[in-house]
Amino acid sequence: MNVSRMTGRARRLRNNATDAEMLLWRGLRGKQMAGHKFRRQYPVAPYIVDFVCLDAKLVVELDGGQHSEQLAYDGRRDAYIRSCGFRVLRYWNDQVMTEMQAVLEDIYRHLMSPSRPPPQVGEE
Repeated sequence: MNVSRMTGRARRLRNNATDAEMLLWRGLRGKQMAGHKFRRQYPVAPYIVDFVCLDAKLVVELDGGQHSEQLAYDGRRDAYIRSCGFRVLRYWNDQVMTEMQAVLEDIYRHLMSPSRPPPQVGEE
């Protein structure tokens, strides 16, 4: 997928955010999370991630009920994103809607923990 198509798709996703995405965005936007800037619906080619903090190399993904049926795809997707040097956190939409403070605290904890460097080629 070329850059302009990914940008257009990301824009459409931002404009059609789920209730859980909108709620979590309220807690992440504007550098509220320890001064870290988050972006939403951001391309990490060939994927678009729900939320990303580029300086902390942290991706936050929200999953609805359909994700229980696509675990293999999500696993491949997460592996690729991790290979780009990002840490990936996943939360269920229901968690965000009912346990928002706990989700924000978990994200904060991961932001404050030092990230491990990505494995070098040949290391596992």
